[in-house]
Parts: sequence; C-alpha cells; structure tokens
Amino acid sequence: MYAKCIKRPLDFLLSLTALIVLSPLLLLLTVIGAIAMKGNPFFVQKRPGKIRKKTGQEKIFSLIKFRTMSNAKDKDGNLLPDEKRLNKYGKLLRMTSCDELPELINILKGDMAIVGPRPQLVRDMVFMTQELRHRHDVRPGLTGLAQINGRNNITWEQKFEYDLRYINVGITFAGDVKIIIRTIGKVLRRSDTVREGTASDMDFGDWLMMEGKVSQEDYDEKQAEAKELLSV
Repeated sequence: MYAKCIKRPLDFLLSLTALIVLSPLLLLLTVIGAIAMKGNPFFVQKRPGKIRKKTGQEKIFSLIKFRTMSNAKDKDGNLLPDEKRLNKYGKLLRMTSCDELPELINILKGDMAIVGPRPQLVRDMVFMTQELRHRHDVRPGLTGLAQINGRNNITWEQKFEYDLRYINVGITFAGDVKIIIRTIGKVLRRSDTVREGTASDMDFGDWLMMEGKVSQEDYDEKQAEAKELLSV
C-alpha cells in the first residue's frame, strides 16, 4: 500500500515543502555558485530512471545538481583532471551534500523519489546485467540503503546488493524514515562523500575493466551504446 499509493504523493508534498523552506539557501547557493564557477552554477546530466511499463526501458531524465567542478581546460582545450577542477567551494558543497539540493526539483517532477537506489550514469547502466537493472523497477532516490552503508566507500557489488535489497525486502514507510534519519546523520558527520584516494567515484565500466571482468572490445561497445542513448 505504501509503495504503490502513498510514497509518490508524500514525496511530492515533502519536496515541495523543502523547496519552499530552503528557497533562500537555494538562491544564495545559486548566486555564490555562479561566481565561484564563473558561469552556470548548475550541473545537468542525463541519468537512467524508472523502467517504463510500455517500453520496458529506463526513462532517461535530466538530473539537476549544483556544480562542484569548474570547466577549466588545458592549452589543448581538454578538461583538466577532476582534482584540479574541484575547487574549495565545490569541496564544501560535496562535504555538506548541498550539491544534491536541486534534485528536489527532480523529485517534485516525478523523476526521482526521496528514498531509492541512487541514479547512476547512463554509461554505468549499459554495463549492468538484467538482474542488476531491476534496481530501476522503482524511481531512483536522493538517498538510499547504499548511501547509509558506505556511499562512495563501498564497492559497486556492494552498492547493487543494497539497491536490490531495498526493493526485494519490501519498501515500507518505517524503512524509508530510518534511511532518511541515518542519511541526516551521515550528512552532519560529512562521512563517505568521496571514495578514499579519489576526487570522484569510479565509473562502473572502468571498475569492471580494472577488475578484469570485461574485455576492451566489450567495454568499447558498451561505451558506444551509452553515447547512442544519450544522443536521443
């Protein structure tokens, strides 16, 4: 009953309330971000959402975040490495998880839920098995079971295990409340915001390559598939 009838209306109401209450902060971060990033303070990226019943394929939506990395480029016009584009303001946003606040708009629109598996990249999705893609049977979330159990400091295998467990065990109001409360604790402690030793988390396909689980040929084919999906 909760998952089918209550969760979505509740997400709409809570996200709308949060956007109204946090509007002064959102406006302030927008202005500061425009200055700190020397331009557009928002980062918009296509992500896979819930599987559509009619097509059996994931809905690709535009996720909105506050930009944490600049668009600084080298002399050849190529983007500099992540660690060089991640400035002090961007680090602060990540540590406080304030970069995620614009996703409240995605929740309001129905692209996301407050609690659910985190939306990964399209280039991550194409490497997932059909079993793993069952994580897309529900709307992706602002936070989820994987986020309160390590977030970026657990392996991809562990992430997917938590994502599927959230769905398979059963989505309940009490369970979502517990995840939200533990998420707040994580945010206040500023824990697990970035994988140890890296500026950003590693792509699933890159991780599979590093682990020797896919060949270079398969890797290239999947990357081409992701580019095709993003071009639609």
